[in-house]
Amino acid sequence: MARKANTEGADSAENAGRLKQIALTYKMTRRSDPKVGLVVAGVGIITFGVLLAIGFLIGHPVYAGILGFVLAFLAMAIIFGRRAERAAFGQMEGQPGAAAAVLDRVGRGWTTTPAVAMNRSQDVVHRAVGKAGIVLVAEGNPNRVKSLLAAEKRRMARIVVDVPVHDIIVGDGEGQVPLKKVRTTMLKLPRVLTGPQVTAANDRLRAMGDLMSNMPLPKGPMPKGMRMPRGGKMR
Repeated sequence: MARKANTEGADSAENAGRLKQIALTYKMTRRSDPKVGLVVAGVGIITFGVLLAIGFLIGHPVYAGILGFVLAFLAMAIIFGRRAERAAFGQMEGQPGAAAAVLDRVGRGWTTTPAVAMNRSQDVVHRAVGKAGIVLVAEGNPNRVKSLLAAEKRRMARIVVDVPVHDIIVGDGEGQVPLKKVRTTMLKLPRVLTGPQVTAANDRLRAMGDLMSNMPLPKGPMPKGMRMPRGGKMR
């Protein structure tokens, strides 16, 4: 009996925490997207209304209404998730280390390593390894990050000669990829490696060592006042 009560209490606490997280996400999204509530509600109402109308036409309004309610909730969740993600990217854009936070959300099959190369101006290169190969994501001054990318490619060429390497420079200029499109750009890359090949590439790169391997790095955007330690190796 006590065990059942404890389980119910844990479930209630988990649900309360989840609702609180949704509320906080909504407030954050609404700051940069004031119409998010109207849009999400509109999607739900239209979806439910269309399914209900179809139900009346085919003579099964109850079943269609139940299905419409479920699909409306699903559509609202998808639209809210996308707009919340867009709002989060908008708030992160321009902050040092924002691309590292995006790479953490790329999804399964990718191994990401933040800040494999950095200079004193806080231009930084992050690395992701997946079935598309190696993706180097650079953020900072476009002219300076090109030299960082070139140096990192030369360093890796001695270790992973048989793995394709792609590079992305985050930004809104010509030849650059906006922060909010980094994830979709990576997912569109052709998959040319098998699972064992990805594992082997990760092992070789890990053995090579990284700039930040011995330096604690907070998740998400880096603090603006962050500087490289004097003893750190610069690229």
